[in-house]
Amino acid sequence: MTDAEAARSLLSAGAVRERAHEMLAIALGGGLSDWMVDLDRLPATADIVADVIRRQYPTLQVPFHARWRHFVVGGRDLWVEMAAKADWPDAKAKARAAFDLAITSVLLDAGSGPSWRFTDPATGLTSTRSEGLGVASLRLFQSGALSAGEDPLRADGLTELTAVTLADAFQVSETNPLVGLEGRAALLRRLGKTVGRPGDLFDRIAARAINGRLPAPIILEVLLEALGPIWENRLSLGGVPLGDTWRHPALKRDDATDGLVPIHKLSQWLAYSLIEPLEEAGIKVFGLDGLTGLAEYRNGGLFIDDRVLILRNPDDMARTHLVSDPLVVGWRSMTVALLDRIAPLVRERLGVAEADFPLARVLEGGTWAAGRVLARDRREGGGPPLTITSDGTVF
Repeated sequence: MTDAEAARSLLSAGAVRERAHEMLAIALGGGLSDWMVDLDRLPATADIVADVIRRQYPTLQVPFHARWRHFVVGGRDLWVEMAAKADWPDAKAKARAAFDLAITSVLLDAGSGPSWRFTDPATGLTSTRSEGLGVASLRLFQSGALSAGEDPLRADGLTELTAVTLADAFQVSETNPLVGLEGRAALLRRLGKTVGRPGDLFDRIAARAINGRLPAPIILEVLLEALGPIWENRLSLGGVPLGDTWRHPALKRDDATDGLVPIHKLSQWLAYSLIEPLEEAGIKVFGLDGLTGLAEYRNGGLFIDDRVLILRNPDDMARTHLVSDPLVVGWRSMTVALLDRIAPLVRERLGVAEADFPLARVLEGGTWAAGRVLARDRREGGGPPLTITSDGTVF
C-alpha cells in the first residue's frame, strides 16, 4: 500500500469509528497516560440524555442533528422564509443554494468563545454559541456578501471574503469578541479557491446515487476528498491532506498510518447537514448510522462532566491544551466510541427502535443537548470542561 493509499484509508467514517473504539479499548485496559474510563457510569448518563430528549421532544419526533436546526429562531424558520422569496428555476438550483449556505455556515461554526453574541436585526432575538453563529452566517449569506454576481443567494465569491466583512456581519467588537475570526475568514477563502462554488458539490454527491438512493457515508467521503486542501497546518500523507486527523502514541499500526487518529468532526456534521437538501431534491439518503457521532466539546463534555471519562491528573482541567495534544486527541476519539455505546442505552430508555431513532436523532435530542445542560450546571457560563486553544476550524 502506497502512502497515498494509506492516507485515503483514513478518509471515511469507518476509519473514524474503528480507531475510536480501539482508543477506548486501550483506555479501558489502562493504556492511556491521561485518561481513565468508568463504563459503569454510562447507564446513568443515558438516563440524563433520555430525560433531556423527553423534555425537549415529548412526542419523540426528534429531527436530525444538522445545521438547519440553528436557523429556527423564536418559532421562525429563517431558511424557509428566505427560500420562499427566492426564484430558483428548479429543485436542483435550490439544493445548490442550500449547499452553499450549509457548507459555509458549518465551516464558520467552530466554538465562538464565552463572550460573543449575535442580535438578529430581523427578529430582535439575541443568540450565542452555535445558535448565534448559525443565524449570523445565514444573514451573511442572505446579504449577498458571499456572492460574486447579482444573485445574492450563492457562495461563489468566497475568495474575496475578508475578516473585516466577517467581523461586521457577526457584530464583532472589543466588547463582543469572536474566537478565531481571521482563521474563519481564511478557511472560507481557501474553500473558494479549492471548490469554487460549494453548491456545485451537490452535483458531485448526487452523481454517486444509484436509482435515486445514496448511502450517507458517501456524502462524507466526497466532502473529505473535495475539502481536504482547505485545512491549514494539518497533517498530510503521500501528498493527501488528512484534515481533522491527529497523532496519538497509543494507536499502533505497522504501516504509514501508525499513530494517526481520524476524527473529521466538522466534515461529519456537514455530512449530516446535507442530508435534508439532498432528500428535498429527490435523493433518498440511507444508512445514516454509517456516519459517527461528533467529537466536539458538548458530546465530549457530557462524558467528562458525568465522570465516564476521568483525567488521571485533575490539574489538567485547569491547563490550556492544544488541539493536537494527545490528551485532547484521545478525548475526542473516545467520545466517538462512547456515543456508539450510549446510543442503544438511550433508545432502550425511550422505547424506540434503532431504525426509527438513528444516531443523528440521539445526537440532536440528545447527547449534545445533555452536554450543554451539564455544562451549565457545573460551570458559570456553561463553557467546555477543558480549555483548548483553537484557530476556529476544529471545535
